[in-house]
Amino acid sequence: MGLGFRKSFKIAPGVRVNVSKRGVGASVGVKGLRYSVNSRGQRRTTASIPGTGISYVSTSSSGRKYKSAAHSQRQQLARQQKEIAKQEELQQARYEVQVFENQLEMIRSIHKECDDVFDWPEISRYKHPHHTKDIGEHELEAQRRLEAFTPSFMQQLLKTADKEEAKLKQALTDARERDTEEFKEMIRTVRLANRILQQEVEAYLQVIEELNPLDDLLEFGSGFEFIIEDPKTIEVEFLVSSEHVVPPQVKSLTKTGKLSVKNMSKTMYFDIQQDYVCSAAIRIARDLFAILPFDTVIVHALDEILDTVTGKTGTLPILSVKFDRHTLNSLNFEAIDCSDSMANFPHNMKFKKTQGFAPVEKLEAAGV
Repeated sequence: MGLGFRKSFKIAPGVRVNVSKRGVGASVGVKGLRYSVNSRGQRRTTASIPGTGISYVSTSSSGRKYKSAAHSQRQQLARQQKEIAKQEELQQARYEVQVFENQLEMIRSIHKECDDVFDWPEISRYKHPHHTKDIGEHELEAQRRLEAFTPSFMQQLLKTADKEEAKLKQALTDARERDTEEFKEMIRTVRLANRILQQEVEAYLQVIEELNPLDDLLEFGSGFEFIIEDPKTIEVEFLVSSEHVVPPQVKSLTKTGKLSVKNMSKTMYFDIQQDYVCSAAIRIARDLFAILPFDTVIVHALDEILDTVTGKTGTLPILSVKFDRHTLNSLNFEAIDCSDSMANFPHNMKFKKTQGFAPVEKLEAAGV
């Protein structure tokens, strides 16, 4: 509502067509008073002072006002739908931020996981009941159930007792076969343990292949190569594939709870990359020390990086570190900074906060 100026042109007595940038409308009425409905659904009442060009305007919506409970409920449901959509958007934003934060935590805590320790001397002494011609555990349990079987009244009435007893007899046969398979597997495992204790390199590689201790790291890197020349030392080449691991963007919540996505700064990216590479190197050493009797694990982390000598990008070492069992096992893995912990071991690493990794030379197994 307010005072203003308005232009129109006449198309018929008492009827005017009004043109503006926002719509077209028709006006009817006598001189000095007009009632208009425009294309946007608004109603306008105009009282003008003849000869002055000054008008008094009142505008109202043409929307119908409904009084029934059904229409009131419909409007309420529409408001609820908007609120639900808003809450879903906020919930999705929180979820994406949680996923991002979890991703960073996963990258920085790779070293905290480790395979169970294998006691090969103990494994070499494993015995199965079949070693002494005794009944296996599975057969013993199945035999106990068969001997304890007593048909119930309903089984006798429905004449299903024989069928149930046949099931138990079949279970006994299956149990014998299961014991036989376990016996065969135990013999194979004991033989493998003895080969490990005799420091057979082929047995070491067989254990790594069968246990696949680093399989969960494949989602972080492209693969591993294991090299054993001395049964006390293993070298591992780990292709880290940083560009597929470290996220390029930072996700956070605004003060209103909406999702904010920004490009990650170089310093933050390189910091996460260094933590990832060093954490993965520690994890590799921990797993290999756990499953095999190595004294030393040398990890070479390789990545796609610019070779300043040739000016070309290539797969080059960015970290080469030599872990010894005693020192590594003495660390508090819950509290260490993986990048800082490299100082505990002979290593080659060139890293700058604003430039990231630079190529380094691999450590030699016998040269450190």
